[in-house]
Amino acid sequence: MSSAGSSAAVPGLRRTMVTICAMTATIMQALDTTIANVALPYMQGSLSASQDQVNWVLTSYIVAAAIMTAPVGFIAGRFGRKRIFIICAAGFTAASVMCGLAQDITQMVLFRLLQGVFGAALVPLSQTVMLDIYALHERAKAMSIWGMGVMLGPIMGPSLGAWLTETYSWHWVFFVNLPFGIVTVAGLMLFMDETELNSGAKFDWFGFGALAVGIGSMQLALDRGEQLDWFESKEIITEAIVAVVGFYYFFAHSFTTPRPFIQFAIFKDKNFIGGAIFMCVMGLVLYSTMSLSSPYLQNVIGYPILTAGLLLATRGSGTFVAMMLVGRIMRFIEARTLIMSGMTLLTVTMYFTTRWTDQTGVPEFIIVSVAQGFGLGLVFVPLSTVAFLTLPGHLRTDGTAMLTLLRNVASSVGISIVIAKLSSNTTMAHAVLVEHVTPFNNALQMPNVASVINLATDTGKAMMDGIVTLQASIIAFSLDYQLIMMVTLCAVPMALIIGSSKKALQAMASKPGSDDHPAVME
Repeated sequence: MSSAGSSAAVPGLRRTMVTICAMTATIMQALDTTIANVALPYMQGSLSASQDQVNWVLTSYIVAAAIMTAPVGFIAGRFGRKRIFIICAAGFTAASVMCGLAQDITQMVLFRLLQGVFGAALVPLSQTVMLDIYALHERAKAMSIWGMGVMLGPIMGPSLGAWLTETYSWHWVFFVNLPFGIVTVAGLMLFMDETELNSGAKFDWFGFGALAVGIGSMQLALDRGEQLDWFESKEIITEAIVAVVGFYYFFAHSFTTPRPFIQFAIFKDKNFIGGAIFMCVMGLVLYSTMSLSSPYLQNVIGYPILTAGLLLATRGSGTFVAMMLVGRIMRFIEARTLIMSGMTLLTVTMYFTTRWTDQTGVPEFIIVSVAQGFGLGLVFVPLSTVAFLTLPGHLRTDGTAMLTLLRNVASSVGISIVIAKLSSNTTMAHAVLVEHVTPFNNALQMPNVASVINLATDTGKAMMDGIVTLQASIIAFSLDYQLIMMVTLCAVPMALIIGSSKKALQAMASKPGSDDHPAVME
């Protein structure tokens, strides 16, 4: 990004304003991945939709965003990063308003598709802009600022969505994007400079089409698999076959064509590969734990939606503190050391979540959640920094798009796995526990139990079934948390893939004319 531009503002103000715009764009997109979830029951009644139909409000956005993330690098290079950033921010804002004004489920799904199409570019473009406008030695600080929006958006989404829906209506879940969108578009138009255009580039339509089919089919299968009993459904089988065929043609084409639309040169960089691996882990851990925590608080412990939302937000406070600190301490501590420390802390906190019951108190939940958020912050900032530390500048937009795509896919896979296992494990645990509910069980014959639960009556049987179902749910949640804990534990030693961040910074600092030293607004 050139520092040349309007003389109406001093360079320091220009960089600050572009940073604010990048952050508002990131927050908008990150919020919308989760903010609509809690409003679905209200939308279902208002739009006269079935449960199956209203789920497309989430599915349509996820599929559109996943498909359109991949070509962000090419589109920004071909038409200009500023132009595409403004178009996407304005389109996302307009689509958000249209979602709030939707009168039926058809309009809602169509507008959510538009939201996903325009929103796909916001996160990778905002990260690229932040990497460009800050000097090499300031990138840790820049990624701390940017990471707050990416990480806090999904965490704050459920609580903000619950508050807006309860206080006003579900329409405001979408209208809340309007002020952010106006600030973003106006700021980008005034303060951001355009990049050089790669006018000679040609778009790889076949590669993009094959990848779009593969991702779209996979996302549909993952999103609807649990509802349709996975491969017992012809729809899921069809979607899985189409996904495999799409990915096959994409990779076969990309490795044989001279100019694939995704630059696989990004995977020649060892640090980027390490960043890609941990971005998948982060996507899986962040979203899968979030998809478990909300129903646990509401269905197992019995908290109302607003209380659950506030408790879920405590994880964001830990992330916020960690990101404020990591940007400074990365000057003295290796990035891979921080990543290993963060993954270790995540593993420890996941162990404590496996021991939660319906009697778990608020203090314990808050302590574990804050510590978990702190661990996420310890990983995300050095991860976002080191992934681009040695990546050539001309591959940066492709790299940010690829990391966003990998995070989205890993999130969908993680959510699908934990929700599917939660359902199956609850059924299995219920069946095992019921085997012990017999007249020969001495525990059920104790006077204090028998006086409350009389299994000879329908009321007593209903009470016992409720108790067994609750305990089965607790066991199922514990098994899901154990699975996530094993993933984080296995990921800890993978940090050794990442090279020394200090040595890389010293080597690059000795090459002032390299491609990785962008023109910076000081």
